[in-house]
Amino acid sequence: MKDLMHRLGWVVTTLLGAAIFALGFDLFLIPNELNTGGVSGLSMVIRQLLGFGSVGVIQIVINVPLFLVGGIKIGKKFFWGSLLGMVSSSVFIDILSFIPAPETEPLLGVLYGSVLCGIGIGTVFASGTSTGGSDILVRLLKLKYRNVPVGQICLCIDLVVAVLTGLVFRDVTKTLYTGITVFITSKVMDAVIYRFDYSKVVMIITKDHEKVAKAVGDQLRRGVTFLYGQGAYSGRETKVVLTAVKRQQLAELKELVTGIDPDAFVIVQEAHQVLGDGFARYSRDSL
Repeated sequence: MKDLMHRLGWVVTTLLGAAIFALGFDLFLIPNELNTGGVSGLSMVIRQLLGFGSVGVIQIVINVPLFLVGGIKIGKKFFWGSLLGMVSSSVFIDILSFIPAPETEPLLGVLYGSVLCGIGIGTVFASGTSTGGSDILVRLLKLKYRNVPVGQICLCIDLVVAVLTGLVFRDVTKTLYTGITVFITSKVMDAVIYRFDYSKVVMIITKDHEKVAKAVGDQLRRGVTFLYGQGAYSGRETKVVLTAVKRQQLAELKELVTGIDPDAFVIVQEAHQVLGDGFARYSRDSL
């Protein structure tokens, strides 16, 4: 039952992300002859060169060889999930194209289109799948360049498509606008993909370190480590309380500490990808 709910969850998330991506693509990018790069953008360029066909169908044709490689290298879940993402995004692009697009300035089209597309693609990636095409290539490259965020890898690939867009439509302005589009899309993607992966690392210097450590463990259910330090002015040895908490627990932690020791010295730092008990677990498939 749990496995079924998990599968249903990523299916729904993939479909939702694909729909959001298609909405941004149809309403804001295509009317302004812009794209987010990747296979969808390349499909738009090819359609312009051919003078016929639909973006969705061309996108499916390009995806076939990429899927074969992705299925072998990344795994079955990614293969079937990406197949769902590719088909659904292609279908949504064609279905939602019948919605009347609002008349906007190109810059507004860039801003709203790239934000929606970034949210859509990021949502699909966060579910552990993709929309196919260059997304598969991005995941393959991510296996090799594990320290590079997904959005930055996408940005490099999509800038090539941005240049092709300008050449095909014979408009340097389109190239520049598309460059802005892929940049914003990549940043929004990273924000969506890594949005739940930020925690806080807190160092607490207090004379009541034992009480604080016990309260953090009992009330917040977070582990605590003592660091041994010495005051530079007083020369007094002390224990520094080190703990990692979720962002939503930070206010409670501050209230807890100051309730025990109003004079406590609290240092809060951003932490990305905290791994271990109570947080995420490491996986080679992680983005």
